[in-house]
Amino acid sequence: MTRIGFLGVGHLAQEIIAGLLRSGLPASELVLSSRGYGPELAARHGIDLATDNLELVAVADIVLLATRPCDAVAAVTGLGWRSGQILVSACAGVQLNALRAAAAPAQVARIMPLTASSLGASPTTVYPDLPALRPLLERLGSVIPLSHEAEFETATVSAAIYGWAQMLIGLGRDWSVAHGMAPDAARRLAAETFVAAGRMIAERPETGEALLQSLVTPGGITECGLQVLTAEGVEASWQLACDAVLAKLTDGAPVGRGA
Repeated sequence: MTRIGFLGVGHLAQEIIAGLLRSGLPASELVLSSRGYGPELAARHGIDLATDNLELVAVADIVLLATRPCDAVAAVTGLGWRSGQILVSACAGVQLNALRAAAAPAQVARIMPLTASSLGASPTTVYPDLPALRPLLERLGSVIPLSHEAEFETATVSAAIYGWAQMLIGLGRDWSVAHGMAPDAARRLAAETFVAAGRMIAERPETGEALLQSLVTPGGITECGLQVLTAEGVEASWQLACDAVLAKLTDGAPVGRGA
């Protein structure tokens, strides 16, 4: 039996734990740190609760680190890591070199799961792609291995885009309700429209550009809306937002409009 320890049990870890249990992973294979949601989840699901992080690392084969990024390196330092163990970090912007130095001789990997892990629907990026991690990550949804750490940082911007997409869905829902649509129907339509668009790009062989072009008929409603969005500078603002997040991940200084 492989034991999975959670060092840091905040909101993201809570969703990952829900996804693992939903997938059929026995609660007996999990062990939680005693802070955050740890005591509550341990009591609710019958999961073991470590007395401290030293004990957690001593009993776990894979330790998932989900603390605040600024606390990550300190949280894993001096815990008696051993060869053959894996530390897998879900802390955005925390580099492998710093984690490897703090957790030697354990192997270290970085992942960026989404809260959709609880539904088994997270596209989870990973670097490096350790074979021993695959069975665990596949319980949370699809796994997207990346080839180097700089690529991982770029991919992590999608974790922010995930939140922005939820904002856009909410705007669509609210607009529909304001124009007479029932709230439940508006919420479902807005959400499932984004799901449908994502599936078309993920599952059809055409490029995203070709799929979009097939929708933009001259004089049609898609063209009409896109013309307004282009005139309002939405594409440029989107790119600036992505640049700012990437800068924050790599050097902690968001990019401004003049950069």
